[in-house]
Amino acid sequence: MPEQQKMTFRVHARRVDAHGSTAQCKQAEIALDTDLAGRADAFNPAELLLAALSACMIKGIERVTPILKFQLRGVEVRVQGVRQDVPPRMESIEYEIIVDSDESEQRLALLHENVKKYGTVFNTVAPGTALSGVLRRAR
Repeated sequence: MPEQQKMTFRVHARRVDAHGSTAQCKQAEIALDTDLAGRADAFNPAELLLAALSACMIKGIERVTPILKFQLRGVEVRVQGVRQDVPPRMESIEYEIIVDSDESEQRLALLHENVKKYGTVFNTVAPGTALSGVLRRAR
């Protein structure tokens, strides 16, 4: 059986000045907070990690909803990380996935299991971090 082609991802980051940097991939560019004093108008590295985790969850939901024939009107993800100082790392990440749907509780649980099982970023972060969260119905 031939080996399956693996997906590769490329990002190019560049320092602009002491206050920030940029990262590009495909036709997209984002500002990065690499200023030691911080900046309010860009994501810092830890926030980028949390954003990547959030995007992974939403993309995973987009991927499985047609397969599961899961009906939803919207999805929101809230993520909070706690940084440990020594050594510097994310010690814990908690998330809340809020799904606007009339699907049953059992189907919501199935959706959550799929997010946890098939998320690339989720499964990269999970082994080294206390990663926990819930998927719940929007009120």
